[in-house]
Formats: sequence, structure tokens, C-alpha cells
Amino acid sequence: MSDLLSQRPIPPQERLIMALDLPSAAEARVLVETLGDAVSFYKLGLELCMADGYFELIRWLRQRGAKVFVDLKFFDVPETVARAVRALSGRGVEFATVHGNDAIMAAAAQAKGELKILAVTALTSLDRGDLEDLGFSCDLPQLVCSRARRALALGLDGVISSGLEVSLLRREVGDRLLVVVPGIRPLDNRPVDDQKRVVTVEEAFRNGADYVVVGRPIRDATQPRAAALALQARIGRLFGADPKA
Repeated sequence: MSDLLSQRPIPPQERLIMALDLPSAAEARVLVETLGDAVSFYKLGLELCMADGYFELIRWLRQRGAKVFVDLKFFDVPETVARAVRALSGRGVEFATVHGNDAIMAAAAQAKGELKILAVTALTSLDRGDLEDLGFSCDLPQLVCSRARRALALGLDGVISSGLEVSLLRREVGDRLLVVVPGIRPLDNRPVDDQKRVVTVEEAFRNGADYVVVGRPIRDATQPRAAALALQARIGRLFGADPKA
């Protein structure tokens, strides 16, 4: 295993981003309150966006002192993406994701203001066969590195990448991009769900991740707060800090 631990001055507790993959804002609030100070950074994706109260939930999280990652993978006409990013940039959100070609990524970069824009490289639910179904002939590491180089050149702040490709990505772009790794699973859970390219927390960070996104292993735990604190303890050990209990 490589050892490319992030040197960015990020508080260890903030390196864990909790994915609020729930059908309603009310359920999301209950989970946040259950987790308490065990988590201080939350990702809000498409499922919650389709429910009532998405932006009210963002405000509520910000009022609690939490950081927010809006994961809507903007992919549209470049001017439409620019307008969407501009509208989001004043809401106190830390990260947002964009997908698509150079023109789309450039439009997001030009409109982002204080918002940090992350480019999606390849979804962790895709493998080589899925890429072939989509018409891509390149292999996954090649695609990830290509998209990271383009994101850097176009002025984006970071990328979303499987932990399997992070060490290679770091050799390509160094520490000039933030790297956020989803698809975190314990070893005994790897074959069970729809995430195909997964790693453990330790693998992700030792390969060079700045942040990890964790959803189901916390959300579906018998005791979500205890599960989050256990992950925070593992992250704290990696970065030489005691997690907030």
C-alpha cells in the first residue's frame, strides 16, 4: 500500500463527509441529530434534491456549524451550468460537483466564486464493462487521470475519484487538486452492494485522498453515531489526532 497521506491543513474530523442519502429532509435531520458532533461535514445528493426542503436543509446544517457538499453532478449546456453554479455559490456551500466536457467544466470554474468545484472522474459504481457499454474504449485509470488533468487545467478545485485510482492520480497532478473518495466500505462488506470500485478508509487516505465520503456503513449501522465515531477514530490515528467524541 502506498503512503501518500494528505498534508493539507484539514481538521481530521472534517475529512469524513457523511452522505445523507435519505428520501426526506425530515429523515436527514433526524440522522444529523443522532450523529451529533461525530460528523461535521455532510453531502446532499439527488435523492434529497427531489424531496421538499433541500435548501432549507442546507441552511439548517450551516446554522449548526456543519459544512455542506452539494453533489448534483451538474451536466447541461455550459451557460445553464454556469447559472446554476452562480446561484449556488451564495448559499454557504463548500463543494459542488460537475460532470461533462471541457466547456461545461470551464463554465463552472468561471462562475464558482468561493464555491469549490469538483469534477467527477468515473463513478465508483462503474467498472470496465460499464465503460464499454457507454462507448469508452480507454481503461479506468487512463480516464480518471485524463479528467483530473483537464479539471486542473480548467481551474477546478478538485476531483471525485475511486480510492483505487488516487495514487496514480497523485502522480499525475501532485497535490494541486483536492481529491474526494466515495465508495468507502469495510472489508467484509465489499461484494454486497452496487459500489464496484471500493476501498477502506485507510486505503483511501494512504493512497492520497483528502476526504472520504461514507453513507451506508454509517446510515445503516445499528448505532450510527458509534459507527461514525469509530471511523473518526481510524482517521484520527492516521493523521495523528484524537477524534472529537
